[in-house]
Amino acid sequence: MTHSKILRSSLFLLALGFSSQFAVAQKGEIESQTYEILKDKSIEFAPADRVFDKVQPVKGETGKKKVSYQIIDPEINIASPKLTPAVAASSDEQSRKDEPDVLNNYVKAGGGNYGRFLGELFVGGRPKEDLAYTVQLKHLSAANGPVDGKNSANAATGFKIGGKYIREKYKVDAGFNFDRKNYYFYGYKPQPEGVVVDRDTIRQTLNQFGFNLGFENTDASVLVDYSVKTSLNSLKDRYNASEIDWGTNLTASVPISETFFALLEADAYVSQRVDYFTYNRNLFRVKPTFKYVNDMFSVSAGINAVNETDSQLDINRTKAFPAVNLDVTPISGVHIFAGWNGDIVRNTLKSMLSENQWLGPNVLVMNTEKTSDISAGVKGETGTGINYEGKVAYTSYRNFYSYNNSLSDTSRFSAIFDPGKTKVLTISAQAGYNFNELFKTSLKANFFDYAVDKVEEPWHRPDLTLNWFNALTISKKLFVTADFYMLRGLKAKNFQTGEVTKLPVIADLNLKIDYLLTRNFSAFVNLNNVLGKRYQRYQYYPQQGLNFIAGLSFSF
Repeated sequence: MTHSKILRSSLFLLALGFSSQFAVAQKGEIESQTYEILKDKSIEFAPADRVFDKVQPVKGETGKKKVSYQIIDPEINIASPKLTPAVAASSDEQSRKDEPDVLNNYVKAGGGNYGRFLGELFVGGRPKEDLAYTVQLKHLSAANGPVDGKNSANAATGFKIGGKYIREKYKVDAGFNFDRKNYYFYGYKPQPEGVVVDRDTIRQTLNQFGFNLGFENTDASVLVDYSVKTSLNSLKDRYNASEIDWGTNLTASVPISETFFALLEADAYVSQRVDYFTYNRNLFRVKPTFKYVNDMFSVSAGINAVNETDSQLDINRTKAFPAVNLDVTPISGVHIFAGWNGDIVRNTLKSMLSENQWLGPNVLVMNTEKTSDISAGVKGETGTGINYEGKVAYTSYRNFYSYNNSLSDTSRFSAIFDPGKTKVLTISAQAGYNFNELFKTSLKANFFDYAVDKVEEPWHRPDLTLNWFNALTISKKLFVTADFYMLRGLKAKNFQTGEVTKLPVIADLNLKIDYLLTRNFSAFVNLNNVLGKRYQRYQYYPQQGLNFIAGLSFSF
């Protein structure tokens, strides 16, 4: 989708290595939104009184409610032409969050139609007051799919382990993850009767390993505040494509006075992609800014300087972009904001597979230049539990991309980049309401208008999306969540025949029910695509109709 993905800019940091984090969208379908009811699952420490907090607008007069709005955004951006939140985890542990001896650990198992199976284990602990760890193992699979039974099966297995160590003056966190996904390119043409498709020729397997390490000072008495995070990731598919990525991020702030601050951010990414060719792709970003805050407004201004290189595409360039943002608080609880920014959006094989897992071999991967992003809007929160945001953005891009079925094989997708100037108008609005943690609802709508330059259409990008999410606590034992998604305006083209198709509007309703049977046992049911529409997010890939998973969870 087209609302630009805003990457963090940072102070120049030399790094050698390769980085990239992998998250392939399962089945390419729209699934129910992740509503993280399992708050007890994450072991958190109390936030430290850090110097970074001083960078936020200072509080108004005593007695006024601090604005703590959080606008839910499905991250519709130029790097993500889909709206695909993950299936929500079981929420049975939420019912015990207020108990003094809450049970954090659980084992979960379930099954459903299409030969679905879910198995999950979560264990967390806090052996010391300043040390915590989590371990999670999860498997989700479907033996059959919407087309030709096993030829559209899928499976995903993930393992994560992480830990935090917090002392009085610093915090260290680290983690390791492994993900394996297996699926099939089932978007092939219908076969004559008696012809059997060789599953081995349409199978895809993705393996990803990742390691991350972070260090952050938590000493409020230190003048310079900073944090450093680094991650090393590798990705390999079944067709000998691979990517290794090392990314390091630094943030720092220095208070010049009580209302004036110097901010420094830096990113350094060093990566290598191997396909038919070997690509060495690096990106370094430095963004120094100054920020002034008082009771009524905050303003920041700086320069975002980015250097990118690509050995195969013979790219070595450095660009400078504006970084100007204004936030005005005319009355308590209301923020009016505006900004003028630019960046080079980093695209990787990992990020593109996370958007569209049906990519073919040797897919073109280039960064996207966001030459100008001018935006303005209003957001806030009332004391009655209502939060809202309205925003308008006008963005100019170079190398803006979309996806379409490739010419050589329509069951695989290619990335199509527009080398000219693409202009995108984005209008978004959202409202949310929370009632005593018993009922939560949020409604988000996005409108996109594309003006492409050198390409025919922004293939498979919607012009309108709608996201409506609800969570209801009926009793201490019964919880229900419901979400509705709608996408409109998708266009696709068969380059072999020249036929342009307007894909039907996507409407997807999902329900999730959790019931606490005993203190240790709970039952859950996930109903996805309740409307039963076999919609196509990508051409020739119809999704499963009504599908469900039901099972039991044991907490300990």
